[in-house]
Amino acid sequence: MVKAPRPDKTYPATVVADDGTRVTVRAPWAGAARDFGFVRFEPGDVLTEHFWRDRWYAVKEVRAADGALKGWYCDVTRPARVLDGGTAPAAGGAGRGGGRAGSGGSAGPGARATLLVADLDLDLWCSADGRAVLRLDEDEFAESGLTGRDPGAAARALASLDELERLAHGEGLGVLTG
Repeated sequence: MVKAPRPDKTYPATVVADDGTRVTVRAPWAGAARDFGFVRFEPGDVLTEHFWRDRWYAVKEVRAADGALKGWYCDVTRPARVLDGGTAPAAGGAGRGGGRAGSGGSAGPGARATLLVADLDLDLWCSADGRAVLRLDEDEFAESGLTGRDPGAAARALASLDELERLAHGEGLGVLTG
C-alpha cells in the first residue's frame, strides 16, 4: 500500500479469487496487537481483502483467530493494479504493495505478482453487527493536499467514502464481499 508521504506497507497474501475486476486475497494480521479504540487487531486475526480495478476503495473483512467476524475495515484508494512477477513500479507509482496476487484475471490463485493500491487516507470501519460505522482519518485527508493537487481524485475519494458509508448503513458491506 503506497501511503506517501508515510512509509509504504507490504505484506504477503494468498489469492482467493481474481475475476479481472476484483482481486480477493487472504492474509494474517502481520503486525503486533493494535487497539484502534473501536476494534483490536491481534496476531491470529485473518483479513480477507477485496480490491477492485475499477473502484476507489478496498474492503477488508476482519475475523478473529476463531473465525468470529469483527467487522470490515475499508480503505479509500485509487483503483488497484496488478504487476506480474511481484516487481514494484518506480518511485511515484500509484499503488498498494500486496504480495501474491493474480494478474489481469488470468493468473488465478497461486500466481505470484504484486497488488498495488495508492491509499488516499480516508477509511471507514463497520462493526460486525453494523451498529458502529465510523468515518476515519478525514483530518489526514484534508492535510494531504490532494484536493489542491488533484481535485478530481479528491472528489472520487470523498464520493467513495460516502458510498461505503451508505452501504454500511443500508445493505451492509457484505454485499460487496460476498
